[in-house]
Amino acid sequence: MVSSIVLINVERNRINAVAEELTQLKGVTEVFSVAGRYDLVAVLRVPDNEALADLVTSQALQVEGITHSETLIAFKVFSRHDLETMFSIGFEG
Repeated sequence: MVSSIVLINVERNRINAVAEELTQLKGVTEVFSVAGRYDLVAVLRVPDNEALADLVTSQALQVEGITHSETLIAFKVFSRHDLETMFSIGFEG
């Protein structure tokens, strides 16, 4: 599994529409509207690098209104949520 974060700038009048369109793409698990230098942050999870390349270049970046993006590929995931889930199996609290 390859995880990626895509930082996205969007035309001001298209932020909500772009976010909605991105959430419809297979492999896009979350889209956040954020404050700061970027307008949206999309989290992508796909089987391999080839699927990531296709999702980013052939699908996501073809959505009308995106003006700029920066793709970050995750090497390793650190998640407190995952650890809590793993260690709570069988625990009755």
